[in-house]
Amino acid sequence: MSSRKPFVGLAVAETFSISGTRLAQIAVPWLVLTTTGSVTWTGIVGFAEMLPYVAAKALGGPIVDRVGAKRVAVTADSCSVLIVGLVPVLHWLGWLHLAVLVPIAVLMGLVRGPSDGAKQALVPAVADAAGLPLERVTGVAGAIERLGGTVGAAAAGAVVAFVGAPQALLVNAITFAVAATCVGFLVPQSDSHADGREARSSYLADLRAGWQFLHGDSVLVGITVMVSLTNLLDQAWSALLLPVWAHDTGRGAGAVGLVLAALSGPSILGSLTAAALGERLPRLPVYLAGFLVVGLPRFALFAFDLPVWVMAVVLAVGGFLSGFCNPVLGAVIFERIPAPLVGRVSALSTSLCWSLIPFGGLLGGVLVGAVGLRVAVLVTGVAYFAVSLMPLWRKSFREFGRPSPPATRLTAPSATDGPMKASVGEEAVTRG
Repeated sequence: MSSRKPFVGLAVAETFSISGTRLAQIAVPWLVLTTTGSVTWTGIVGFAEMLPYVAAKALGGPIVDRVGAKRVAVTADSCSVLIVGLVPVLHWLGWLHLAVLVPIAVLMGLVRGPSDGAKQALVPAVADAAGLPLERVTGVAGAIERLGGTVGAAAAGAVVAFVGAPQALLVNAITFAVAATCVGFLVPQSDSHADGREARSSYLADLRAGWQFLHGDSVLVGITVMVSLTNLLDQAWSALLLPVWAHDTGRGAGAVGLVLAALSGPSILGSLTAAALGERLPRLPVYLAGFLVVGLPRFALFAFDLPVWVMAVVLAVGGFLSGFCNPVLGAVIFERIPAPLVGRVSALSTSLCWSLIPFGGLLGGVLVGAVGLRVAVLVTGVAYFAVSLMPLWRKSFREFGRPSPPATRLTAPSATDGPMKASVGEEAVTRG
């Protein structure tokens, strides 16, 4: 008999986990900047957390499959309570220095990566336990993620301003404790990861098996390269092109927040709509429309001096349709991965997708320096449009709406299998 308790538990855990992440993303840089006054060290500490996060998420997949997603999520979030809680304690004792904070940031990334990967790997089991379509669960997860990026970010900023950065990280530790409790008591442990061969295989063999499956599924390869490239271009826009536009036009930092709110607010509604209707919608047309509308039109807004109402309408429509993308992507991806490989394949794909994000700001800076803001925005928008057309010319997307063949889904590649064929060696899933 199906139960909604695991679904509610995972949703609440994700809400607190994402809110805590947003809080840390504001509190840690603010703490470094206000205590050292160094922009350089602020960037170094951020990098010290992000690089281990991406690496640990990718490399933690075999552990998730071997140990179980629930155990990894609860253990990692429990460790995060202690690691993040160290910051306010050391600050109160007067022992918090960069030589201590940088290793703590590294540990935060190392633990948070597997935690996020494990909670993502719980989605298929939770959907099955609740008797819900995958689109319903991934749609709600997408709405929670986008809500965390808007309301959660605003609330995080208010917490940091009200209690200070060190004390805000104490709140962050509490959010991890709530997430661990919800997963521990409300989400069942799936035993689908355990089989005799997996128990006898080595860690490297498990990791190789996950890579072989990802590399050998042409649909996953197509999704991977498309989303990784759009993430790169999105980051160039949000991290550099948008702030430069606000500065050069005299609109100020407030305009950046308004633009992001105009885009993110409707995307929450789009994710919730996808959760309600997603399983009845044609996947590939919806996916393609979301990327096309949120792509070039959005970039073109900032190349020309358009009325505010035009910008608001275009951003709202693009944001709404973009809200459908992650629920569709999540459903397609989880349908194609056999249960014993969910942890490592989903973690590898997500991490590869994030791998280009650190280069987005650099790309935007190079373009603006070379050709100016207007041309840079247009070039980035045209590149986004070209990448968005990939489903029309890449043959693998013809299988987008159908699960992989049973023979592929039900057998995981063994450690001795040769490399599986893929059309192109490409990269990985949704930005999260």
